[in-house]
Amino acid sequence: MRTIYVDNAATTAMSDTAIAAMTDYYKTVYGNPSSLHTVGQQAKEALEGFRGRVARCLNCEPREIYFTSGGSEADNQCIRSAALLGARKGKKHIISTAFEHHAVLHTLKKLEKEGFEVTYLDVHENGLVTADEVAAAIREDTALVTVMFANNEVGTVQPIEEIGAVCRKKGVIFHTDAVQAAGHIPVDVKLQNVDMLSLSAHKFHGPKGVGALYCRRGIPLLTFVEGGAQERGKRAGTENLAGIAGMTAALEEACANMEKNSAKLLKLREKLIDGLLKIPHSKLNGDRHKRLPANVNMCFEGIEGESLLLLLDAKGICASSGSACTSGSLDPSHVLLALGLPHEVAHGSLRISLSESNTEADVDYIISEVPKVVEYLRGISPVWEKLEKGIQEHLI
Repeated sequence: MRTIYVDNAATTAMSDTAIAAMTDYYKTVYGNPSSLHTVGQQAKEALEGFRGRVARCLNCEPREIYFTSGGSEADNQCIRSAALLGARKGKKHIISTAFEHHAVLHTLKKLEKEGFEVTYLDVHENGLVTADEVAAAIREDTALVTVMFANNEVGTVQPIEEIGAVCRKKGVIFHTDAVQAAGHIPVDVKLQNVDMLSLSAHKFHGPKGVGALYCRRGIPLLTFVEGGAQERGKRAGTENLAGIAGMTAALEEACANMEKNSAKLLKLREKLIDGLLKIPHSKLNGDRHKRLPANVNMCFEGIEGESLLLLLDAKGICASSGSACTSGSLDPSHVLLALGLPHEVAHGSLRISLSESNTEADVDYIISEVPKVVEYLRGISPVWEKLEKGIQEHLI
């Protein structure tokens, strides 16, 4: 039985380019970039070269890039830095959305316990927030707006440039979690008026455990990990040079092939959506067009998402019901609830996130097998029996 991997929003397979880029930094240029001898300075030179290359991909200056362990750390450092800066000026109000990644939401909840006030904007049924809504929520004491670039579950892409323009006009720091966006859709921090940004290598065929943040020059960044002078004193710890090499190579490759990959993925995505919407009482979650090229998120009434995933896995289809970071939770996705879906419907979700390695044959197989599994699960579901007999009303 073949395996069809369509959980690329959780993680991607490393590209050959990334793996090849890392090899030399395990075997040859293995020095500590903080060491003053020749081997260390070779590593230092390589590190700064990678910083410049990542900066070019985002259209910023090399000194505005800081390397981290991934997107969660970058989110934490950006948000806490902006919050602390605002608090020093008597500003303790933050604006975000109700369906951010938990790296953002949990950081905000912690800040609320420390005396900050957070406004969580509604993202509506289409999974989008508008720049006008952000503008209306900004107050005199607003220190930060943090809105994710693209949602990790439903794939909706926010109007980042417009939101950034509002924040710039109001003098409010704007952070965006671009973990799902970088390498997949154009990211230009200058054009899009972004002040702080987070990304993670393993979402675009780089290695796990390495990421980066962008912080616009002139905005003080909080030291997040104490104990050393690395990353200009903002993150202690010997830099993961091999990981950074892999991330840089993967990001450059993804950006270079973005247009070609997007065209292929859009075609596959639309065929998959059309095929799955033929299942009775099914629903596409989030705006159909303002979404990542590779994302399809569906709900099927009358079933449990966990059972759907297990049976699909038995057929060789590796998908998910939402964020891998909360896959152990029995609660429905906070993202789907934020879109206004009832608990009963949100429980029956399926997220398919494609990559450029997927084929039309993969999509055809998914379209043929998902309806069979849904039909089987509905056939053994007492809830579905009540729906079909009219004892309960259909919600989709």
